[in-house]
Amino acid sequence: MRMRDHCLLPAVLLAVLLAAPAPLVAHEVRPAYLELRPAGPATWGVLWKVPALGQSLRLRVDARLPEGCTALGPRRAEFTADAYVERWSVRCPTGLAGGIIGFDGLSALQSEVLLRIERPDGRDGVTARVTPAEPIFTVPAETSMRDVLNAYLRLGVHHILLGADHLLFVLCLLLIVRDWRRLVATITAFTVGHTLTLVAATLGALSLPGPPVEAAIALSIAFAAAEALRVQRGEASLMVAAPWAVALLFGLLHGLGFAGALREIGLPQNAVLPALLSFNLGVELGQLMFVSLVLGLGWTLRRLAAGNRRLLPAGLLQSRAHSVACYAIGVTAAFWLIERVQGFWS
Repeated sequence: MRMRDHCLLPAVLLAVLLAAPAPLVAHEVRPAYLELRPAGPATWGVLWKVPALGQSLRLRVDARLPEGCTALGPRRAEFTADAYVERWSVRCPTGLAGGIIGFDGLSALQSEVLLRIERPDGRDGVTARVTPAEPIFTVPAETSMRDVLNAYLRLGVHHILLGADHLLFVLCLLLIVRDWRRLVATITAFTVGHTLTLVAATLGALSLPGPPVEAAIALSIAFAAAEALRVQRGEASLMVAAPWAVALLFGLLHGLGFAGALREIGLPQNAVLPALLSFNLGVELGQLMFVSLVLGLGWTLRRLAAGNRRLLPAGLLQSRAHSVACYAIGVTAAFWLIERVQGFWS
């Protein structure tokens, strides 16, 4: 069953929504990150990382630790390539359990905070997402395995749905592959690829520096957008001949990107494998949600077009729309590539 026209118009809409504003807001939608690690009796080392642009512009959100926690010395602050980072130590005589951690300024933003707390006794730590709707978090006294799995599942879904680069690559696959069977095989191959490298990199069997990986991911999107244009023109294309093989290859690359995000979050020491698998399942669920959204929009718009030609002219579903989507994705990928290569020397 041919399906390219079935998802073409929603692909254009989503390509523009994901690609057009991406260079402007890519940094702002990244979550802030708060980490507390035991550093001695009743003492924790604190890492606070906030998305930033350049050396002066950062998201205006600050972490507020539980009452009774006092700083041990000054904070060490620095700007990195894309973040403002603070490190300091605190002493909390009564511990963190039951304490309230707040994030001043978060309610006015569209970003979120990822929170990671390690426990002094080595038990499963706390991993949570704090949203603008509820910018405070009460540290639980105990964390069950169910809590860990649920937290990492949500983190996986959150990461893929905010990862415009990964979504644009999947969108290219939908523009290239023309029938259901080949689409299922292609998406499955992409899933297998990024699962392999996600597991290998997270468990320490594979290690590559993050900036080149992110630049290569941007290049893979530009390549896929160019391949989608060749499909529209009827030219010979590697991804037309063997889309599953190319998706598998690039899936290996994108898995390294997922692993980089997971390394920032951290894994509970006593539940590394379950948390890793739960995070990967969340990534897959988010990916399926996105594919279902594109195909569902396509089905709805085709029904509307069939009933009202004036509302949706048939020409919008043809080659011009395909080109708009490909160029929007390709230009954005090129911007990311240049930006990330420049980051090598930042």
